[in-house]
Amino acid sequence: MQYINFGQFIRNKRLAISPKISLNQFAIENDIDPATLSRIENEKQGISINLLAKIAHGFNLNGSSLLKEYENNYNN
Repeated sequence: MQYINFGQFIRNKRLAISPKISLNQFAIENDIDPATLSRIENEKQGISINLLAKIAHGFNLNGSSLLKEYENNYNN
């Protein structure tokens, strides 16, 4: 399956967190370089399994659950 706009999905999910969390704060709290997260959200960089796991953890999910949510709700 192609994960088109997966970075946009991540950004939208991050922005939906309440209270709001900045890209920098989310990245630092989840041991991700903020510049790397920015490139992922802006579709300028792919995502590795390791980064997927860290991002998913930031949403209190595992990588598989994050991908399933994307597939079910975002990739129309």
